[in-house]
Amino acid sequence: MADNPLIMLFLPICLGIIMVGLGLHLTVADFRRVVIQPRAVAIALFVQLVVMPPTCFLIAWLFDLPAELGLGLLLLAASPGGITANLFSHLARGDVALNITLTAINSVFALVTLPFWVVTGMSWFLAAENNIPPPTSKVIEVAMLVIIPVLIGMGVRRFKPVFADAAEKPVRILSTLILAILTVLAVVSEWALLKTYAPIIGFACLAFNLISLAAGYWAARAARLAKPQATAISFEIGVHNATLSIFVALHVLKMPAVAIAPAIYSLIMYVTAAAFAYWLLRANKRAHDQTI
Repeated sequence: MADNPLIMLFLPICLGIIMVGLGLHLTVADFRRVVIQPRAVAIALFVQLVVMPPTCFLIAWLFDLPAELGLGLLLLAASPGGITANLFSHLARGDVALNITLTAINSVFALVTLPFWVVTGMSWFLAAENNIPPPTSKVIEVAMLVIIPVLIGMGVRRFKPVFADAAEKPVRILSTLILAILTVLAVVSEWALLKTYAPIIGFACLAFNLISLAAGYWAARAARLAKPQATAISFEIGVHNATLSIFVALHVLKMPAVAIAPAIYSLIMYVTAAAFAYWLLRANKRAHDQTI
């Protein structure tokens, strides 16, 4: 996926359009509410930064992954949530303001936590000691791709509220179509890679993805957070930034084999996240119908 010019060209453009759509129904009050209620942020960061990387070590051990594949999975676990996490949360009626806040905070933390876990992983999997420079430019790029389009959407909401209300549903439908097209492009692009390495790393990626989604959601629910916040946390933790992981593997570590796990995970997470979003919508609808 990282070397496919079509995907690498249109993915940022499509996601930028999607993020404008997300901003259409956000106001400053949404972010102020997140700051006032920091418990959700703390729970999400704890699961993302503390729980998931060691879980990755356990999965790599259970599946007896080769060193490079295990390191790639850890690289993915240490990466912040992906931009598409905001989209899935949006589609599943999650707290998008919380998602965007977590993406921004995680991107900053990644400057420290990502190199730490990569060095730890290289020492564990490869018995190597290296100084990994923080991927500052890529983190900034991700942050800008989230913040700028959302601010545009919020500006439309602020100054053209009637238009924002009218555009919200069409943009939601368009977002779903764009996501489906990107998934198909990714599958077609990585079909040879998928056939070659899926038997080795596919089930490990699937297990890690399902555990990430479940851990985020049920940790939040156990802490008695509302369902929209639990939904946001689940997708933030389960939909990792595979693009950042691939970038670090190829351009920082110079180890193409390490990029295999993030590439395959990026295909799996779209399917599982879409299924999880559908399940959440159905479950919420059933709960709503029972209260009527």
